[in-house]
Parts: sequence; structure tokens; C-alpha cells
Amino acid sequence: MNALLSFLYTLLVHDIVGALETVGLDPAVGFLHRDRPGRPGLALDLMEELRPVLADRLALSLINRRQVHEDGFQTLEAGGVVMDDATRKEVLLAWQKRKQEEIQHPFLGERFHLD
Repeated sequence: MNALLSFLYTLLVHDIVGALETVGLDPAVGFLHRDRPGRPGLALDLMEELRPVLADRLALSLINRRQVHEDGFQTLEAGGVVMDDATRKEVLLAWQKRKQEEIQHPFLGERFHLD
């Protein structure tokens, strides 16, 4: 589960960095995350709001729908866990599909797409 979530968080932060750079904002200047060289603090700040809706829910859906299985992950000698190619492809396809879905803001009631 941790390897799956980590992969989805990486996809999310890269998408947010791209969106921030597209509108001319510096992804490194955040408020909640400490400034470090090469760390996209603002992207990580924004990711906090989208993580449950996009990454966490998708990870649970992939497992509950049995699209992702335990045998799609391998533990390396050093202790790291990696996805095999088939699992990575399944996750990436689900990620792209999830970003195309319409989301409604829970308080404002506004609807938007993430792609």
C-alpha cells in the first residue's frame, strides 16, 4: 500500500508542479513545507488538499476492485518495494481516467476537472 500511495503522490506532485509553472508560480515557494533546494514546497502544500480525493481514494479503489494485486509488487534486497510493469501500467491508466472525472468542491459546490 505504501509503494502504491508513494507512486500516486509522485504523479500528483508532478502534475501540480506543471500546473503551477503554467500559470507562472514558483512551485518551490510554499507555506506549510520548509524550503529546501529542489523541493516543490508550494506544490506539496496544494497536494495536501488533493491527496485524499485523488491519490488515496484511487489507491483504495484499485485494491477493492482487484485491479492491483500483491503479486504486482516486489521487495528488493535493500528493503525497497517496486511495482512490476503491468501494475504500473494499470495504475497510470487509472490515474489518467481519475483526472478526467468531474469533482465537486464540498463547500463551494463548484465543479471542475483536474486535467
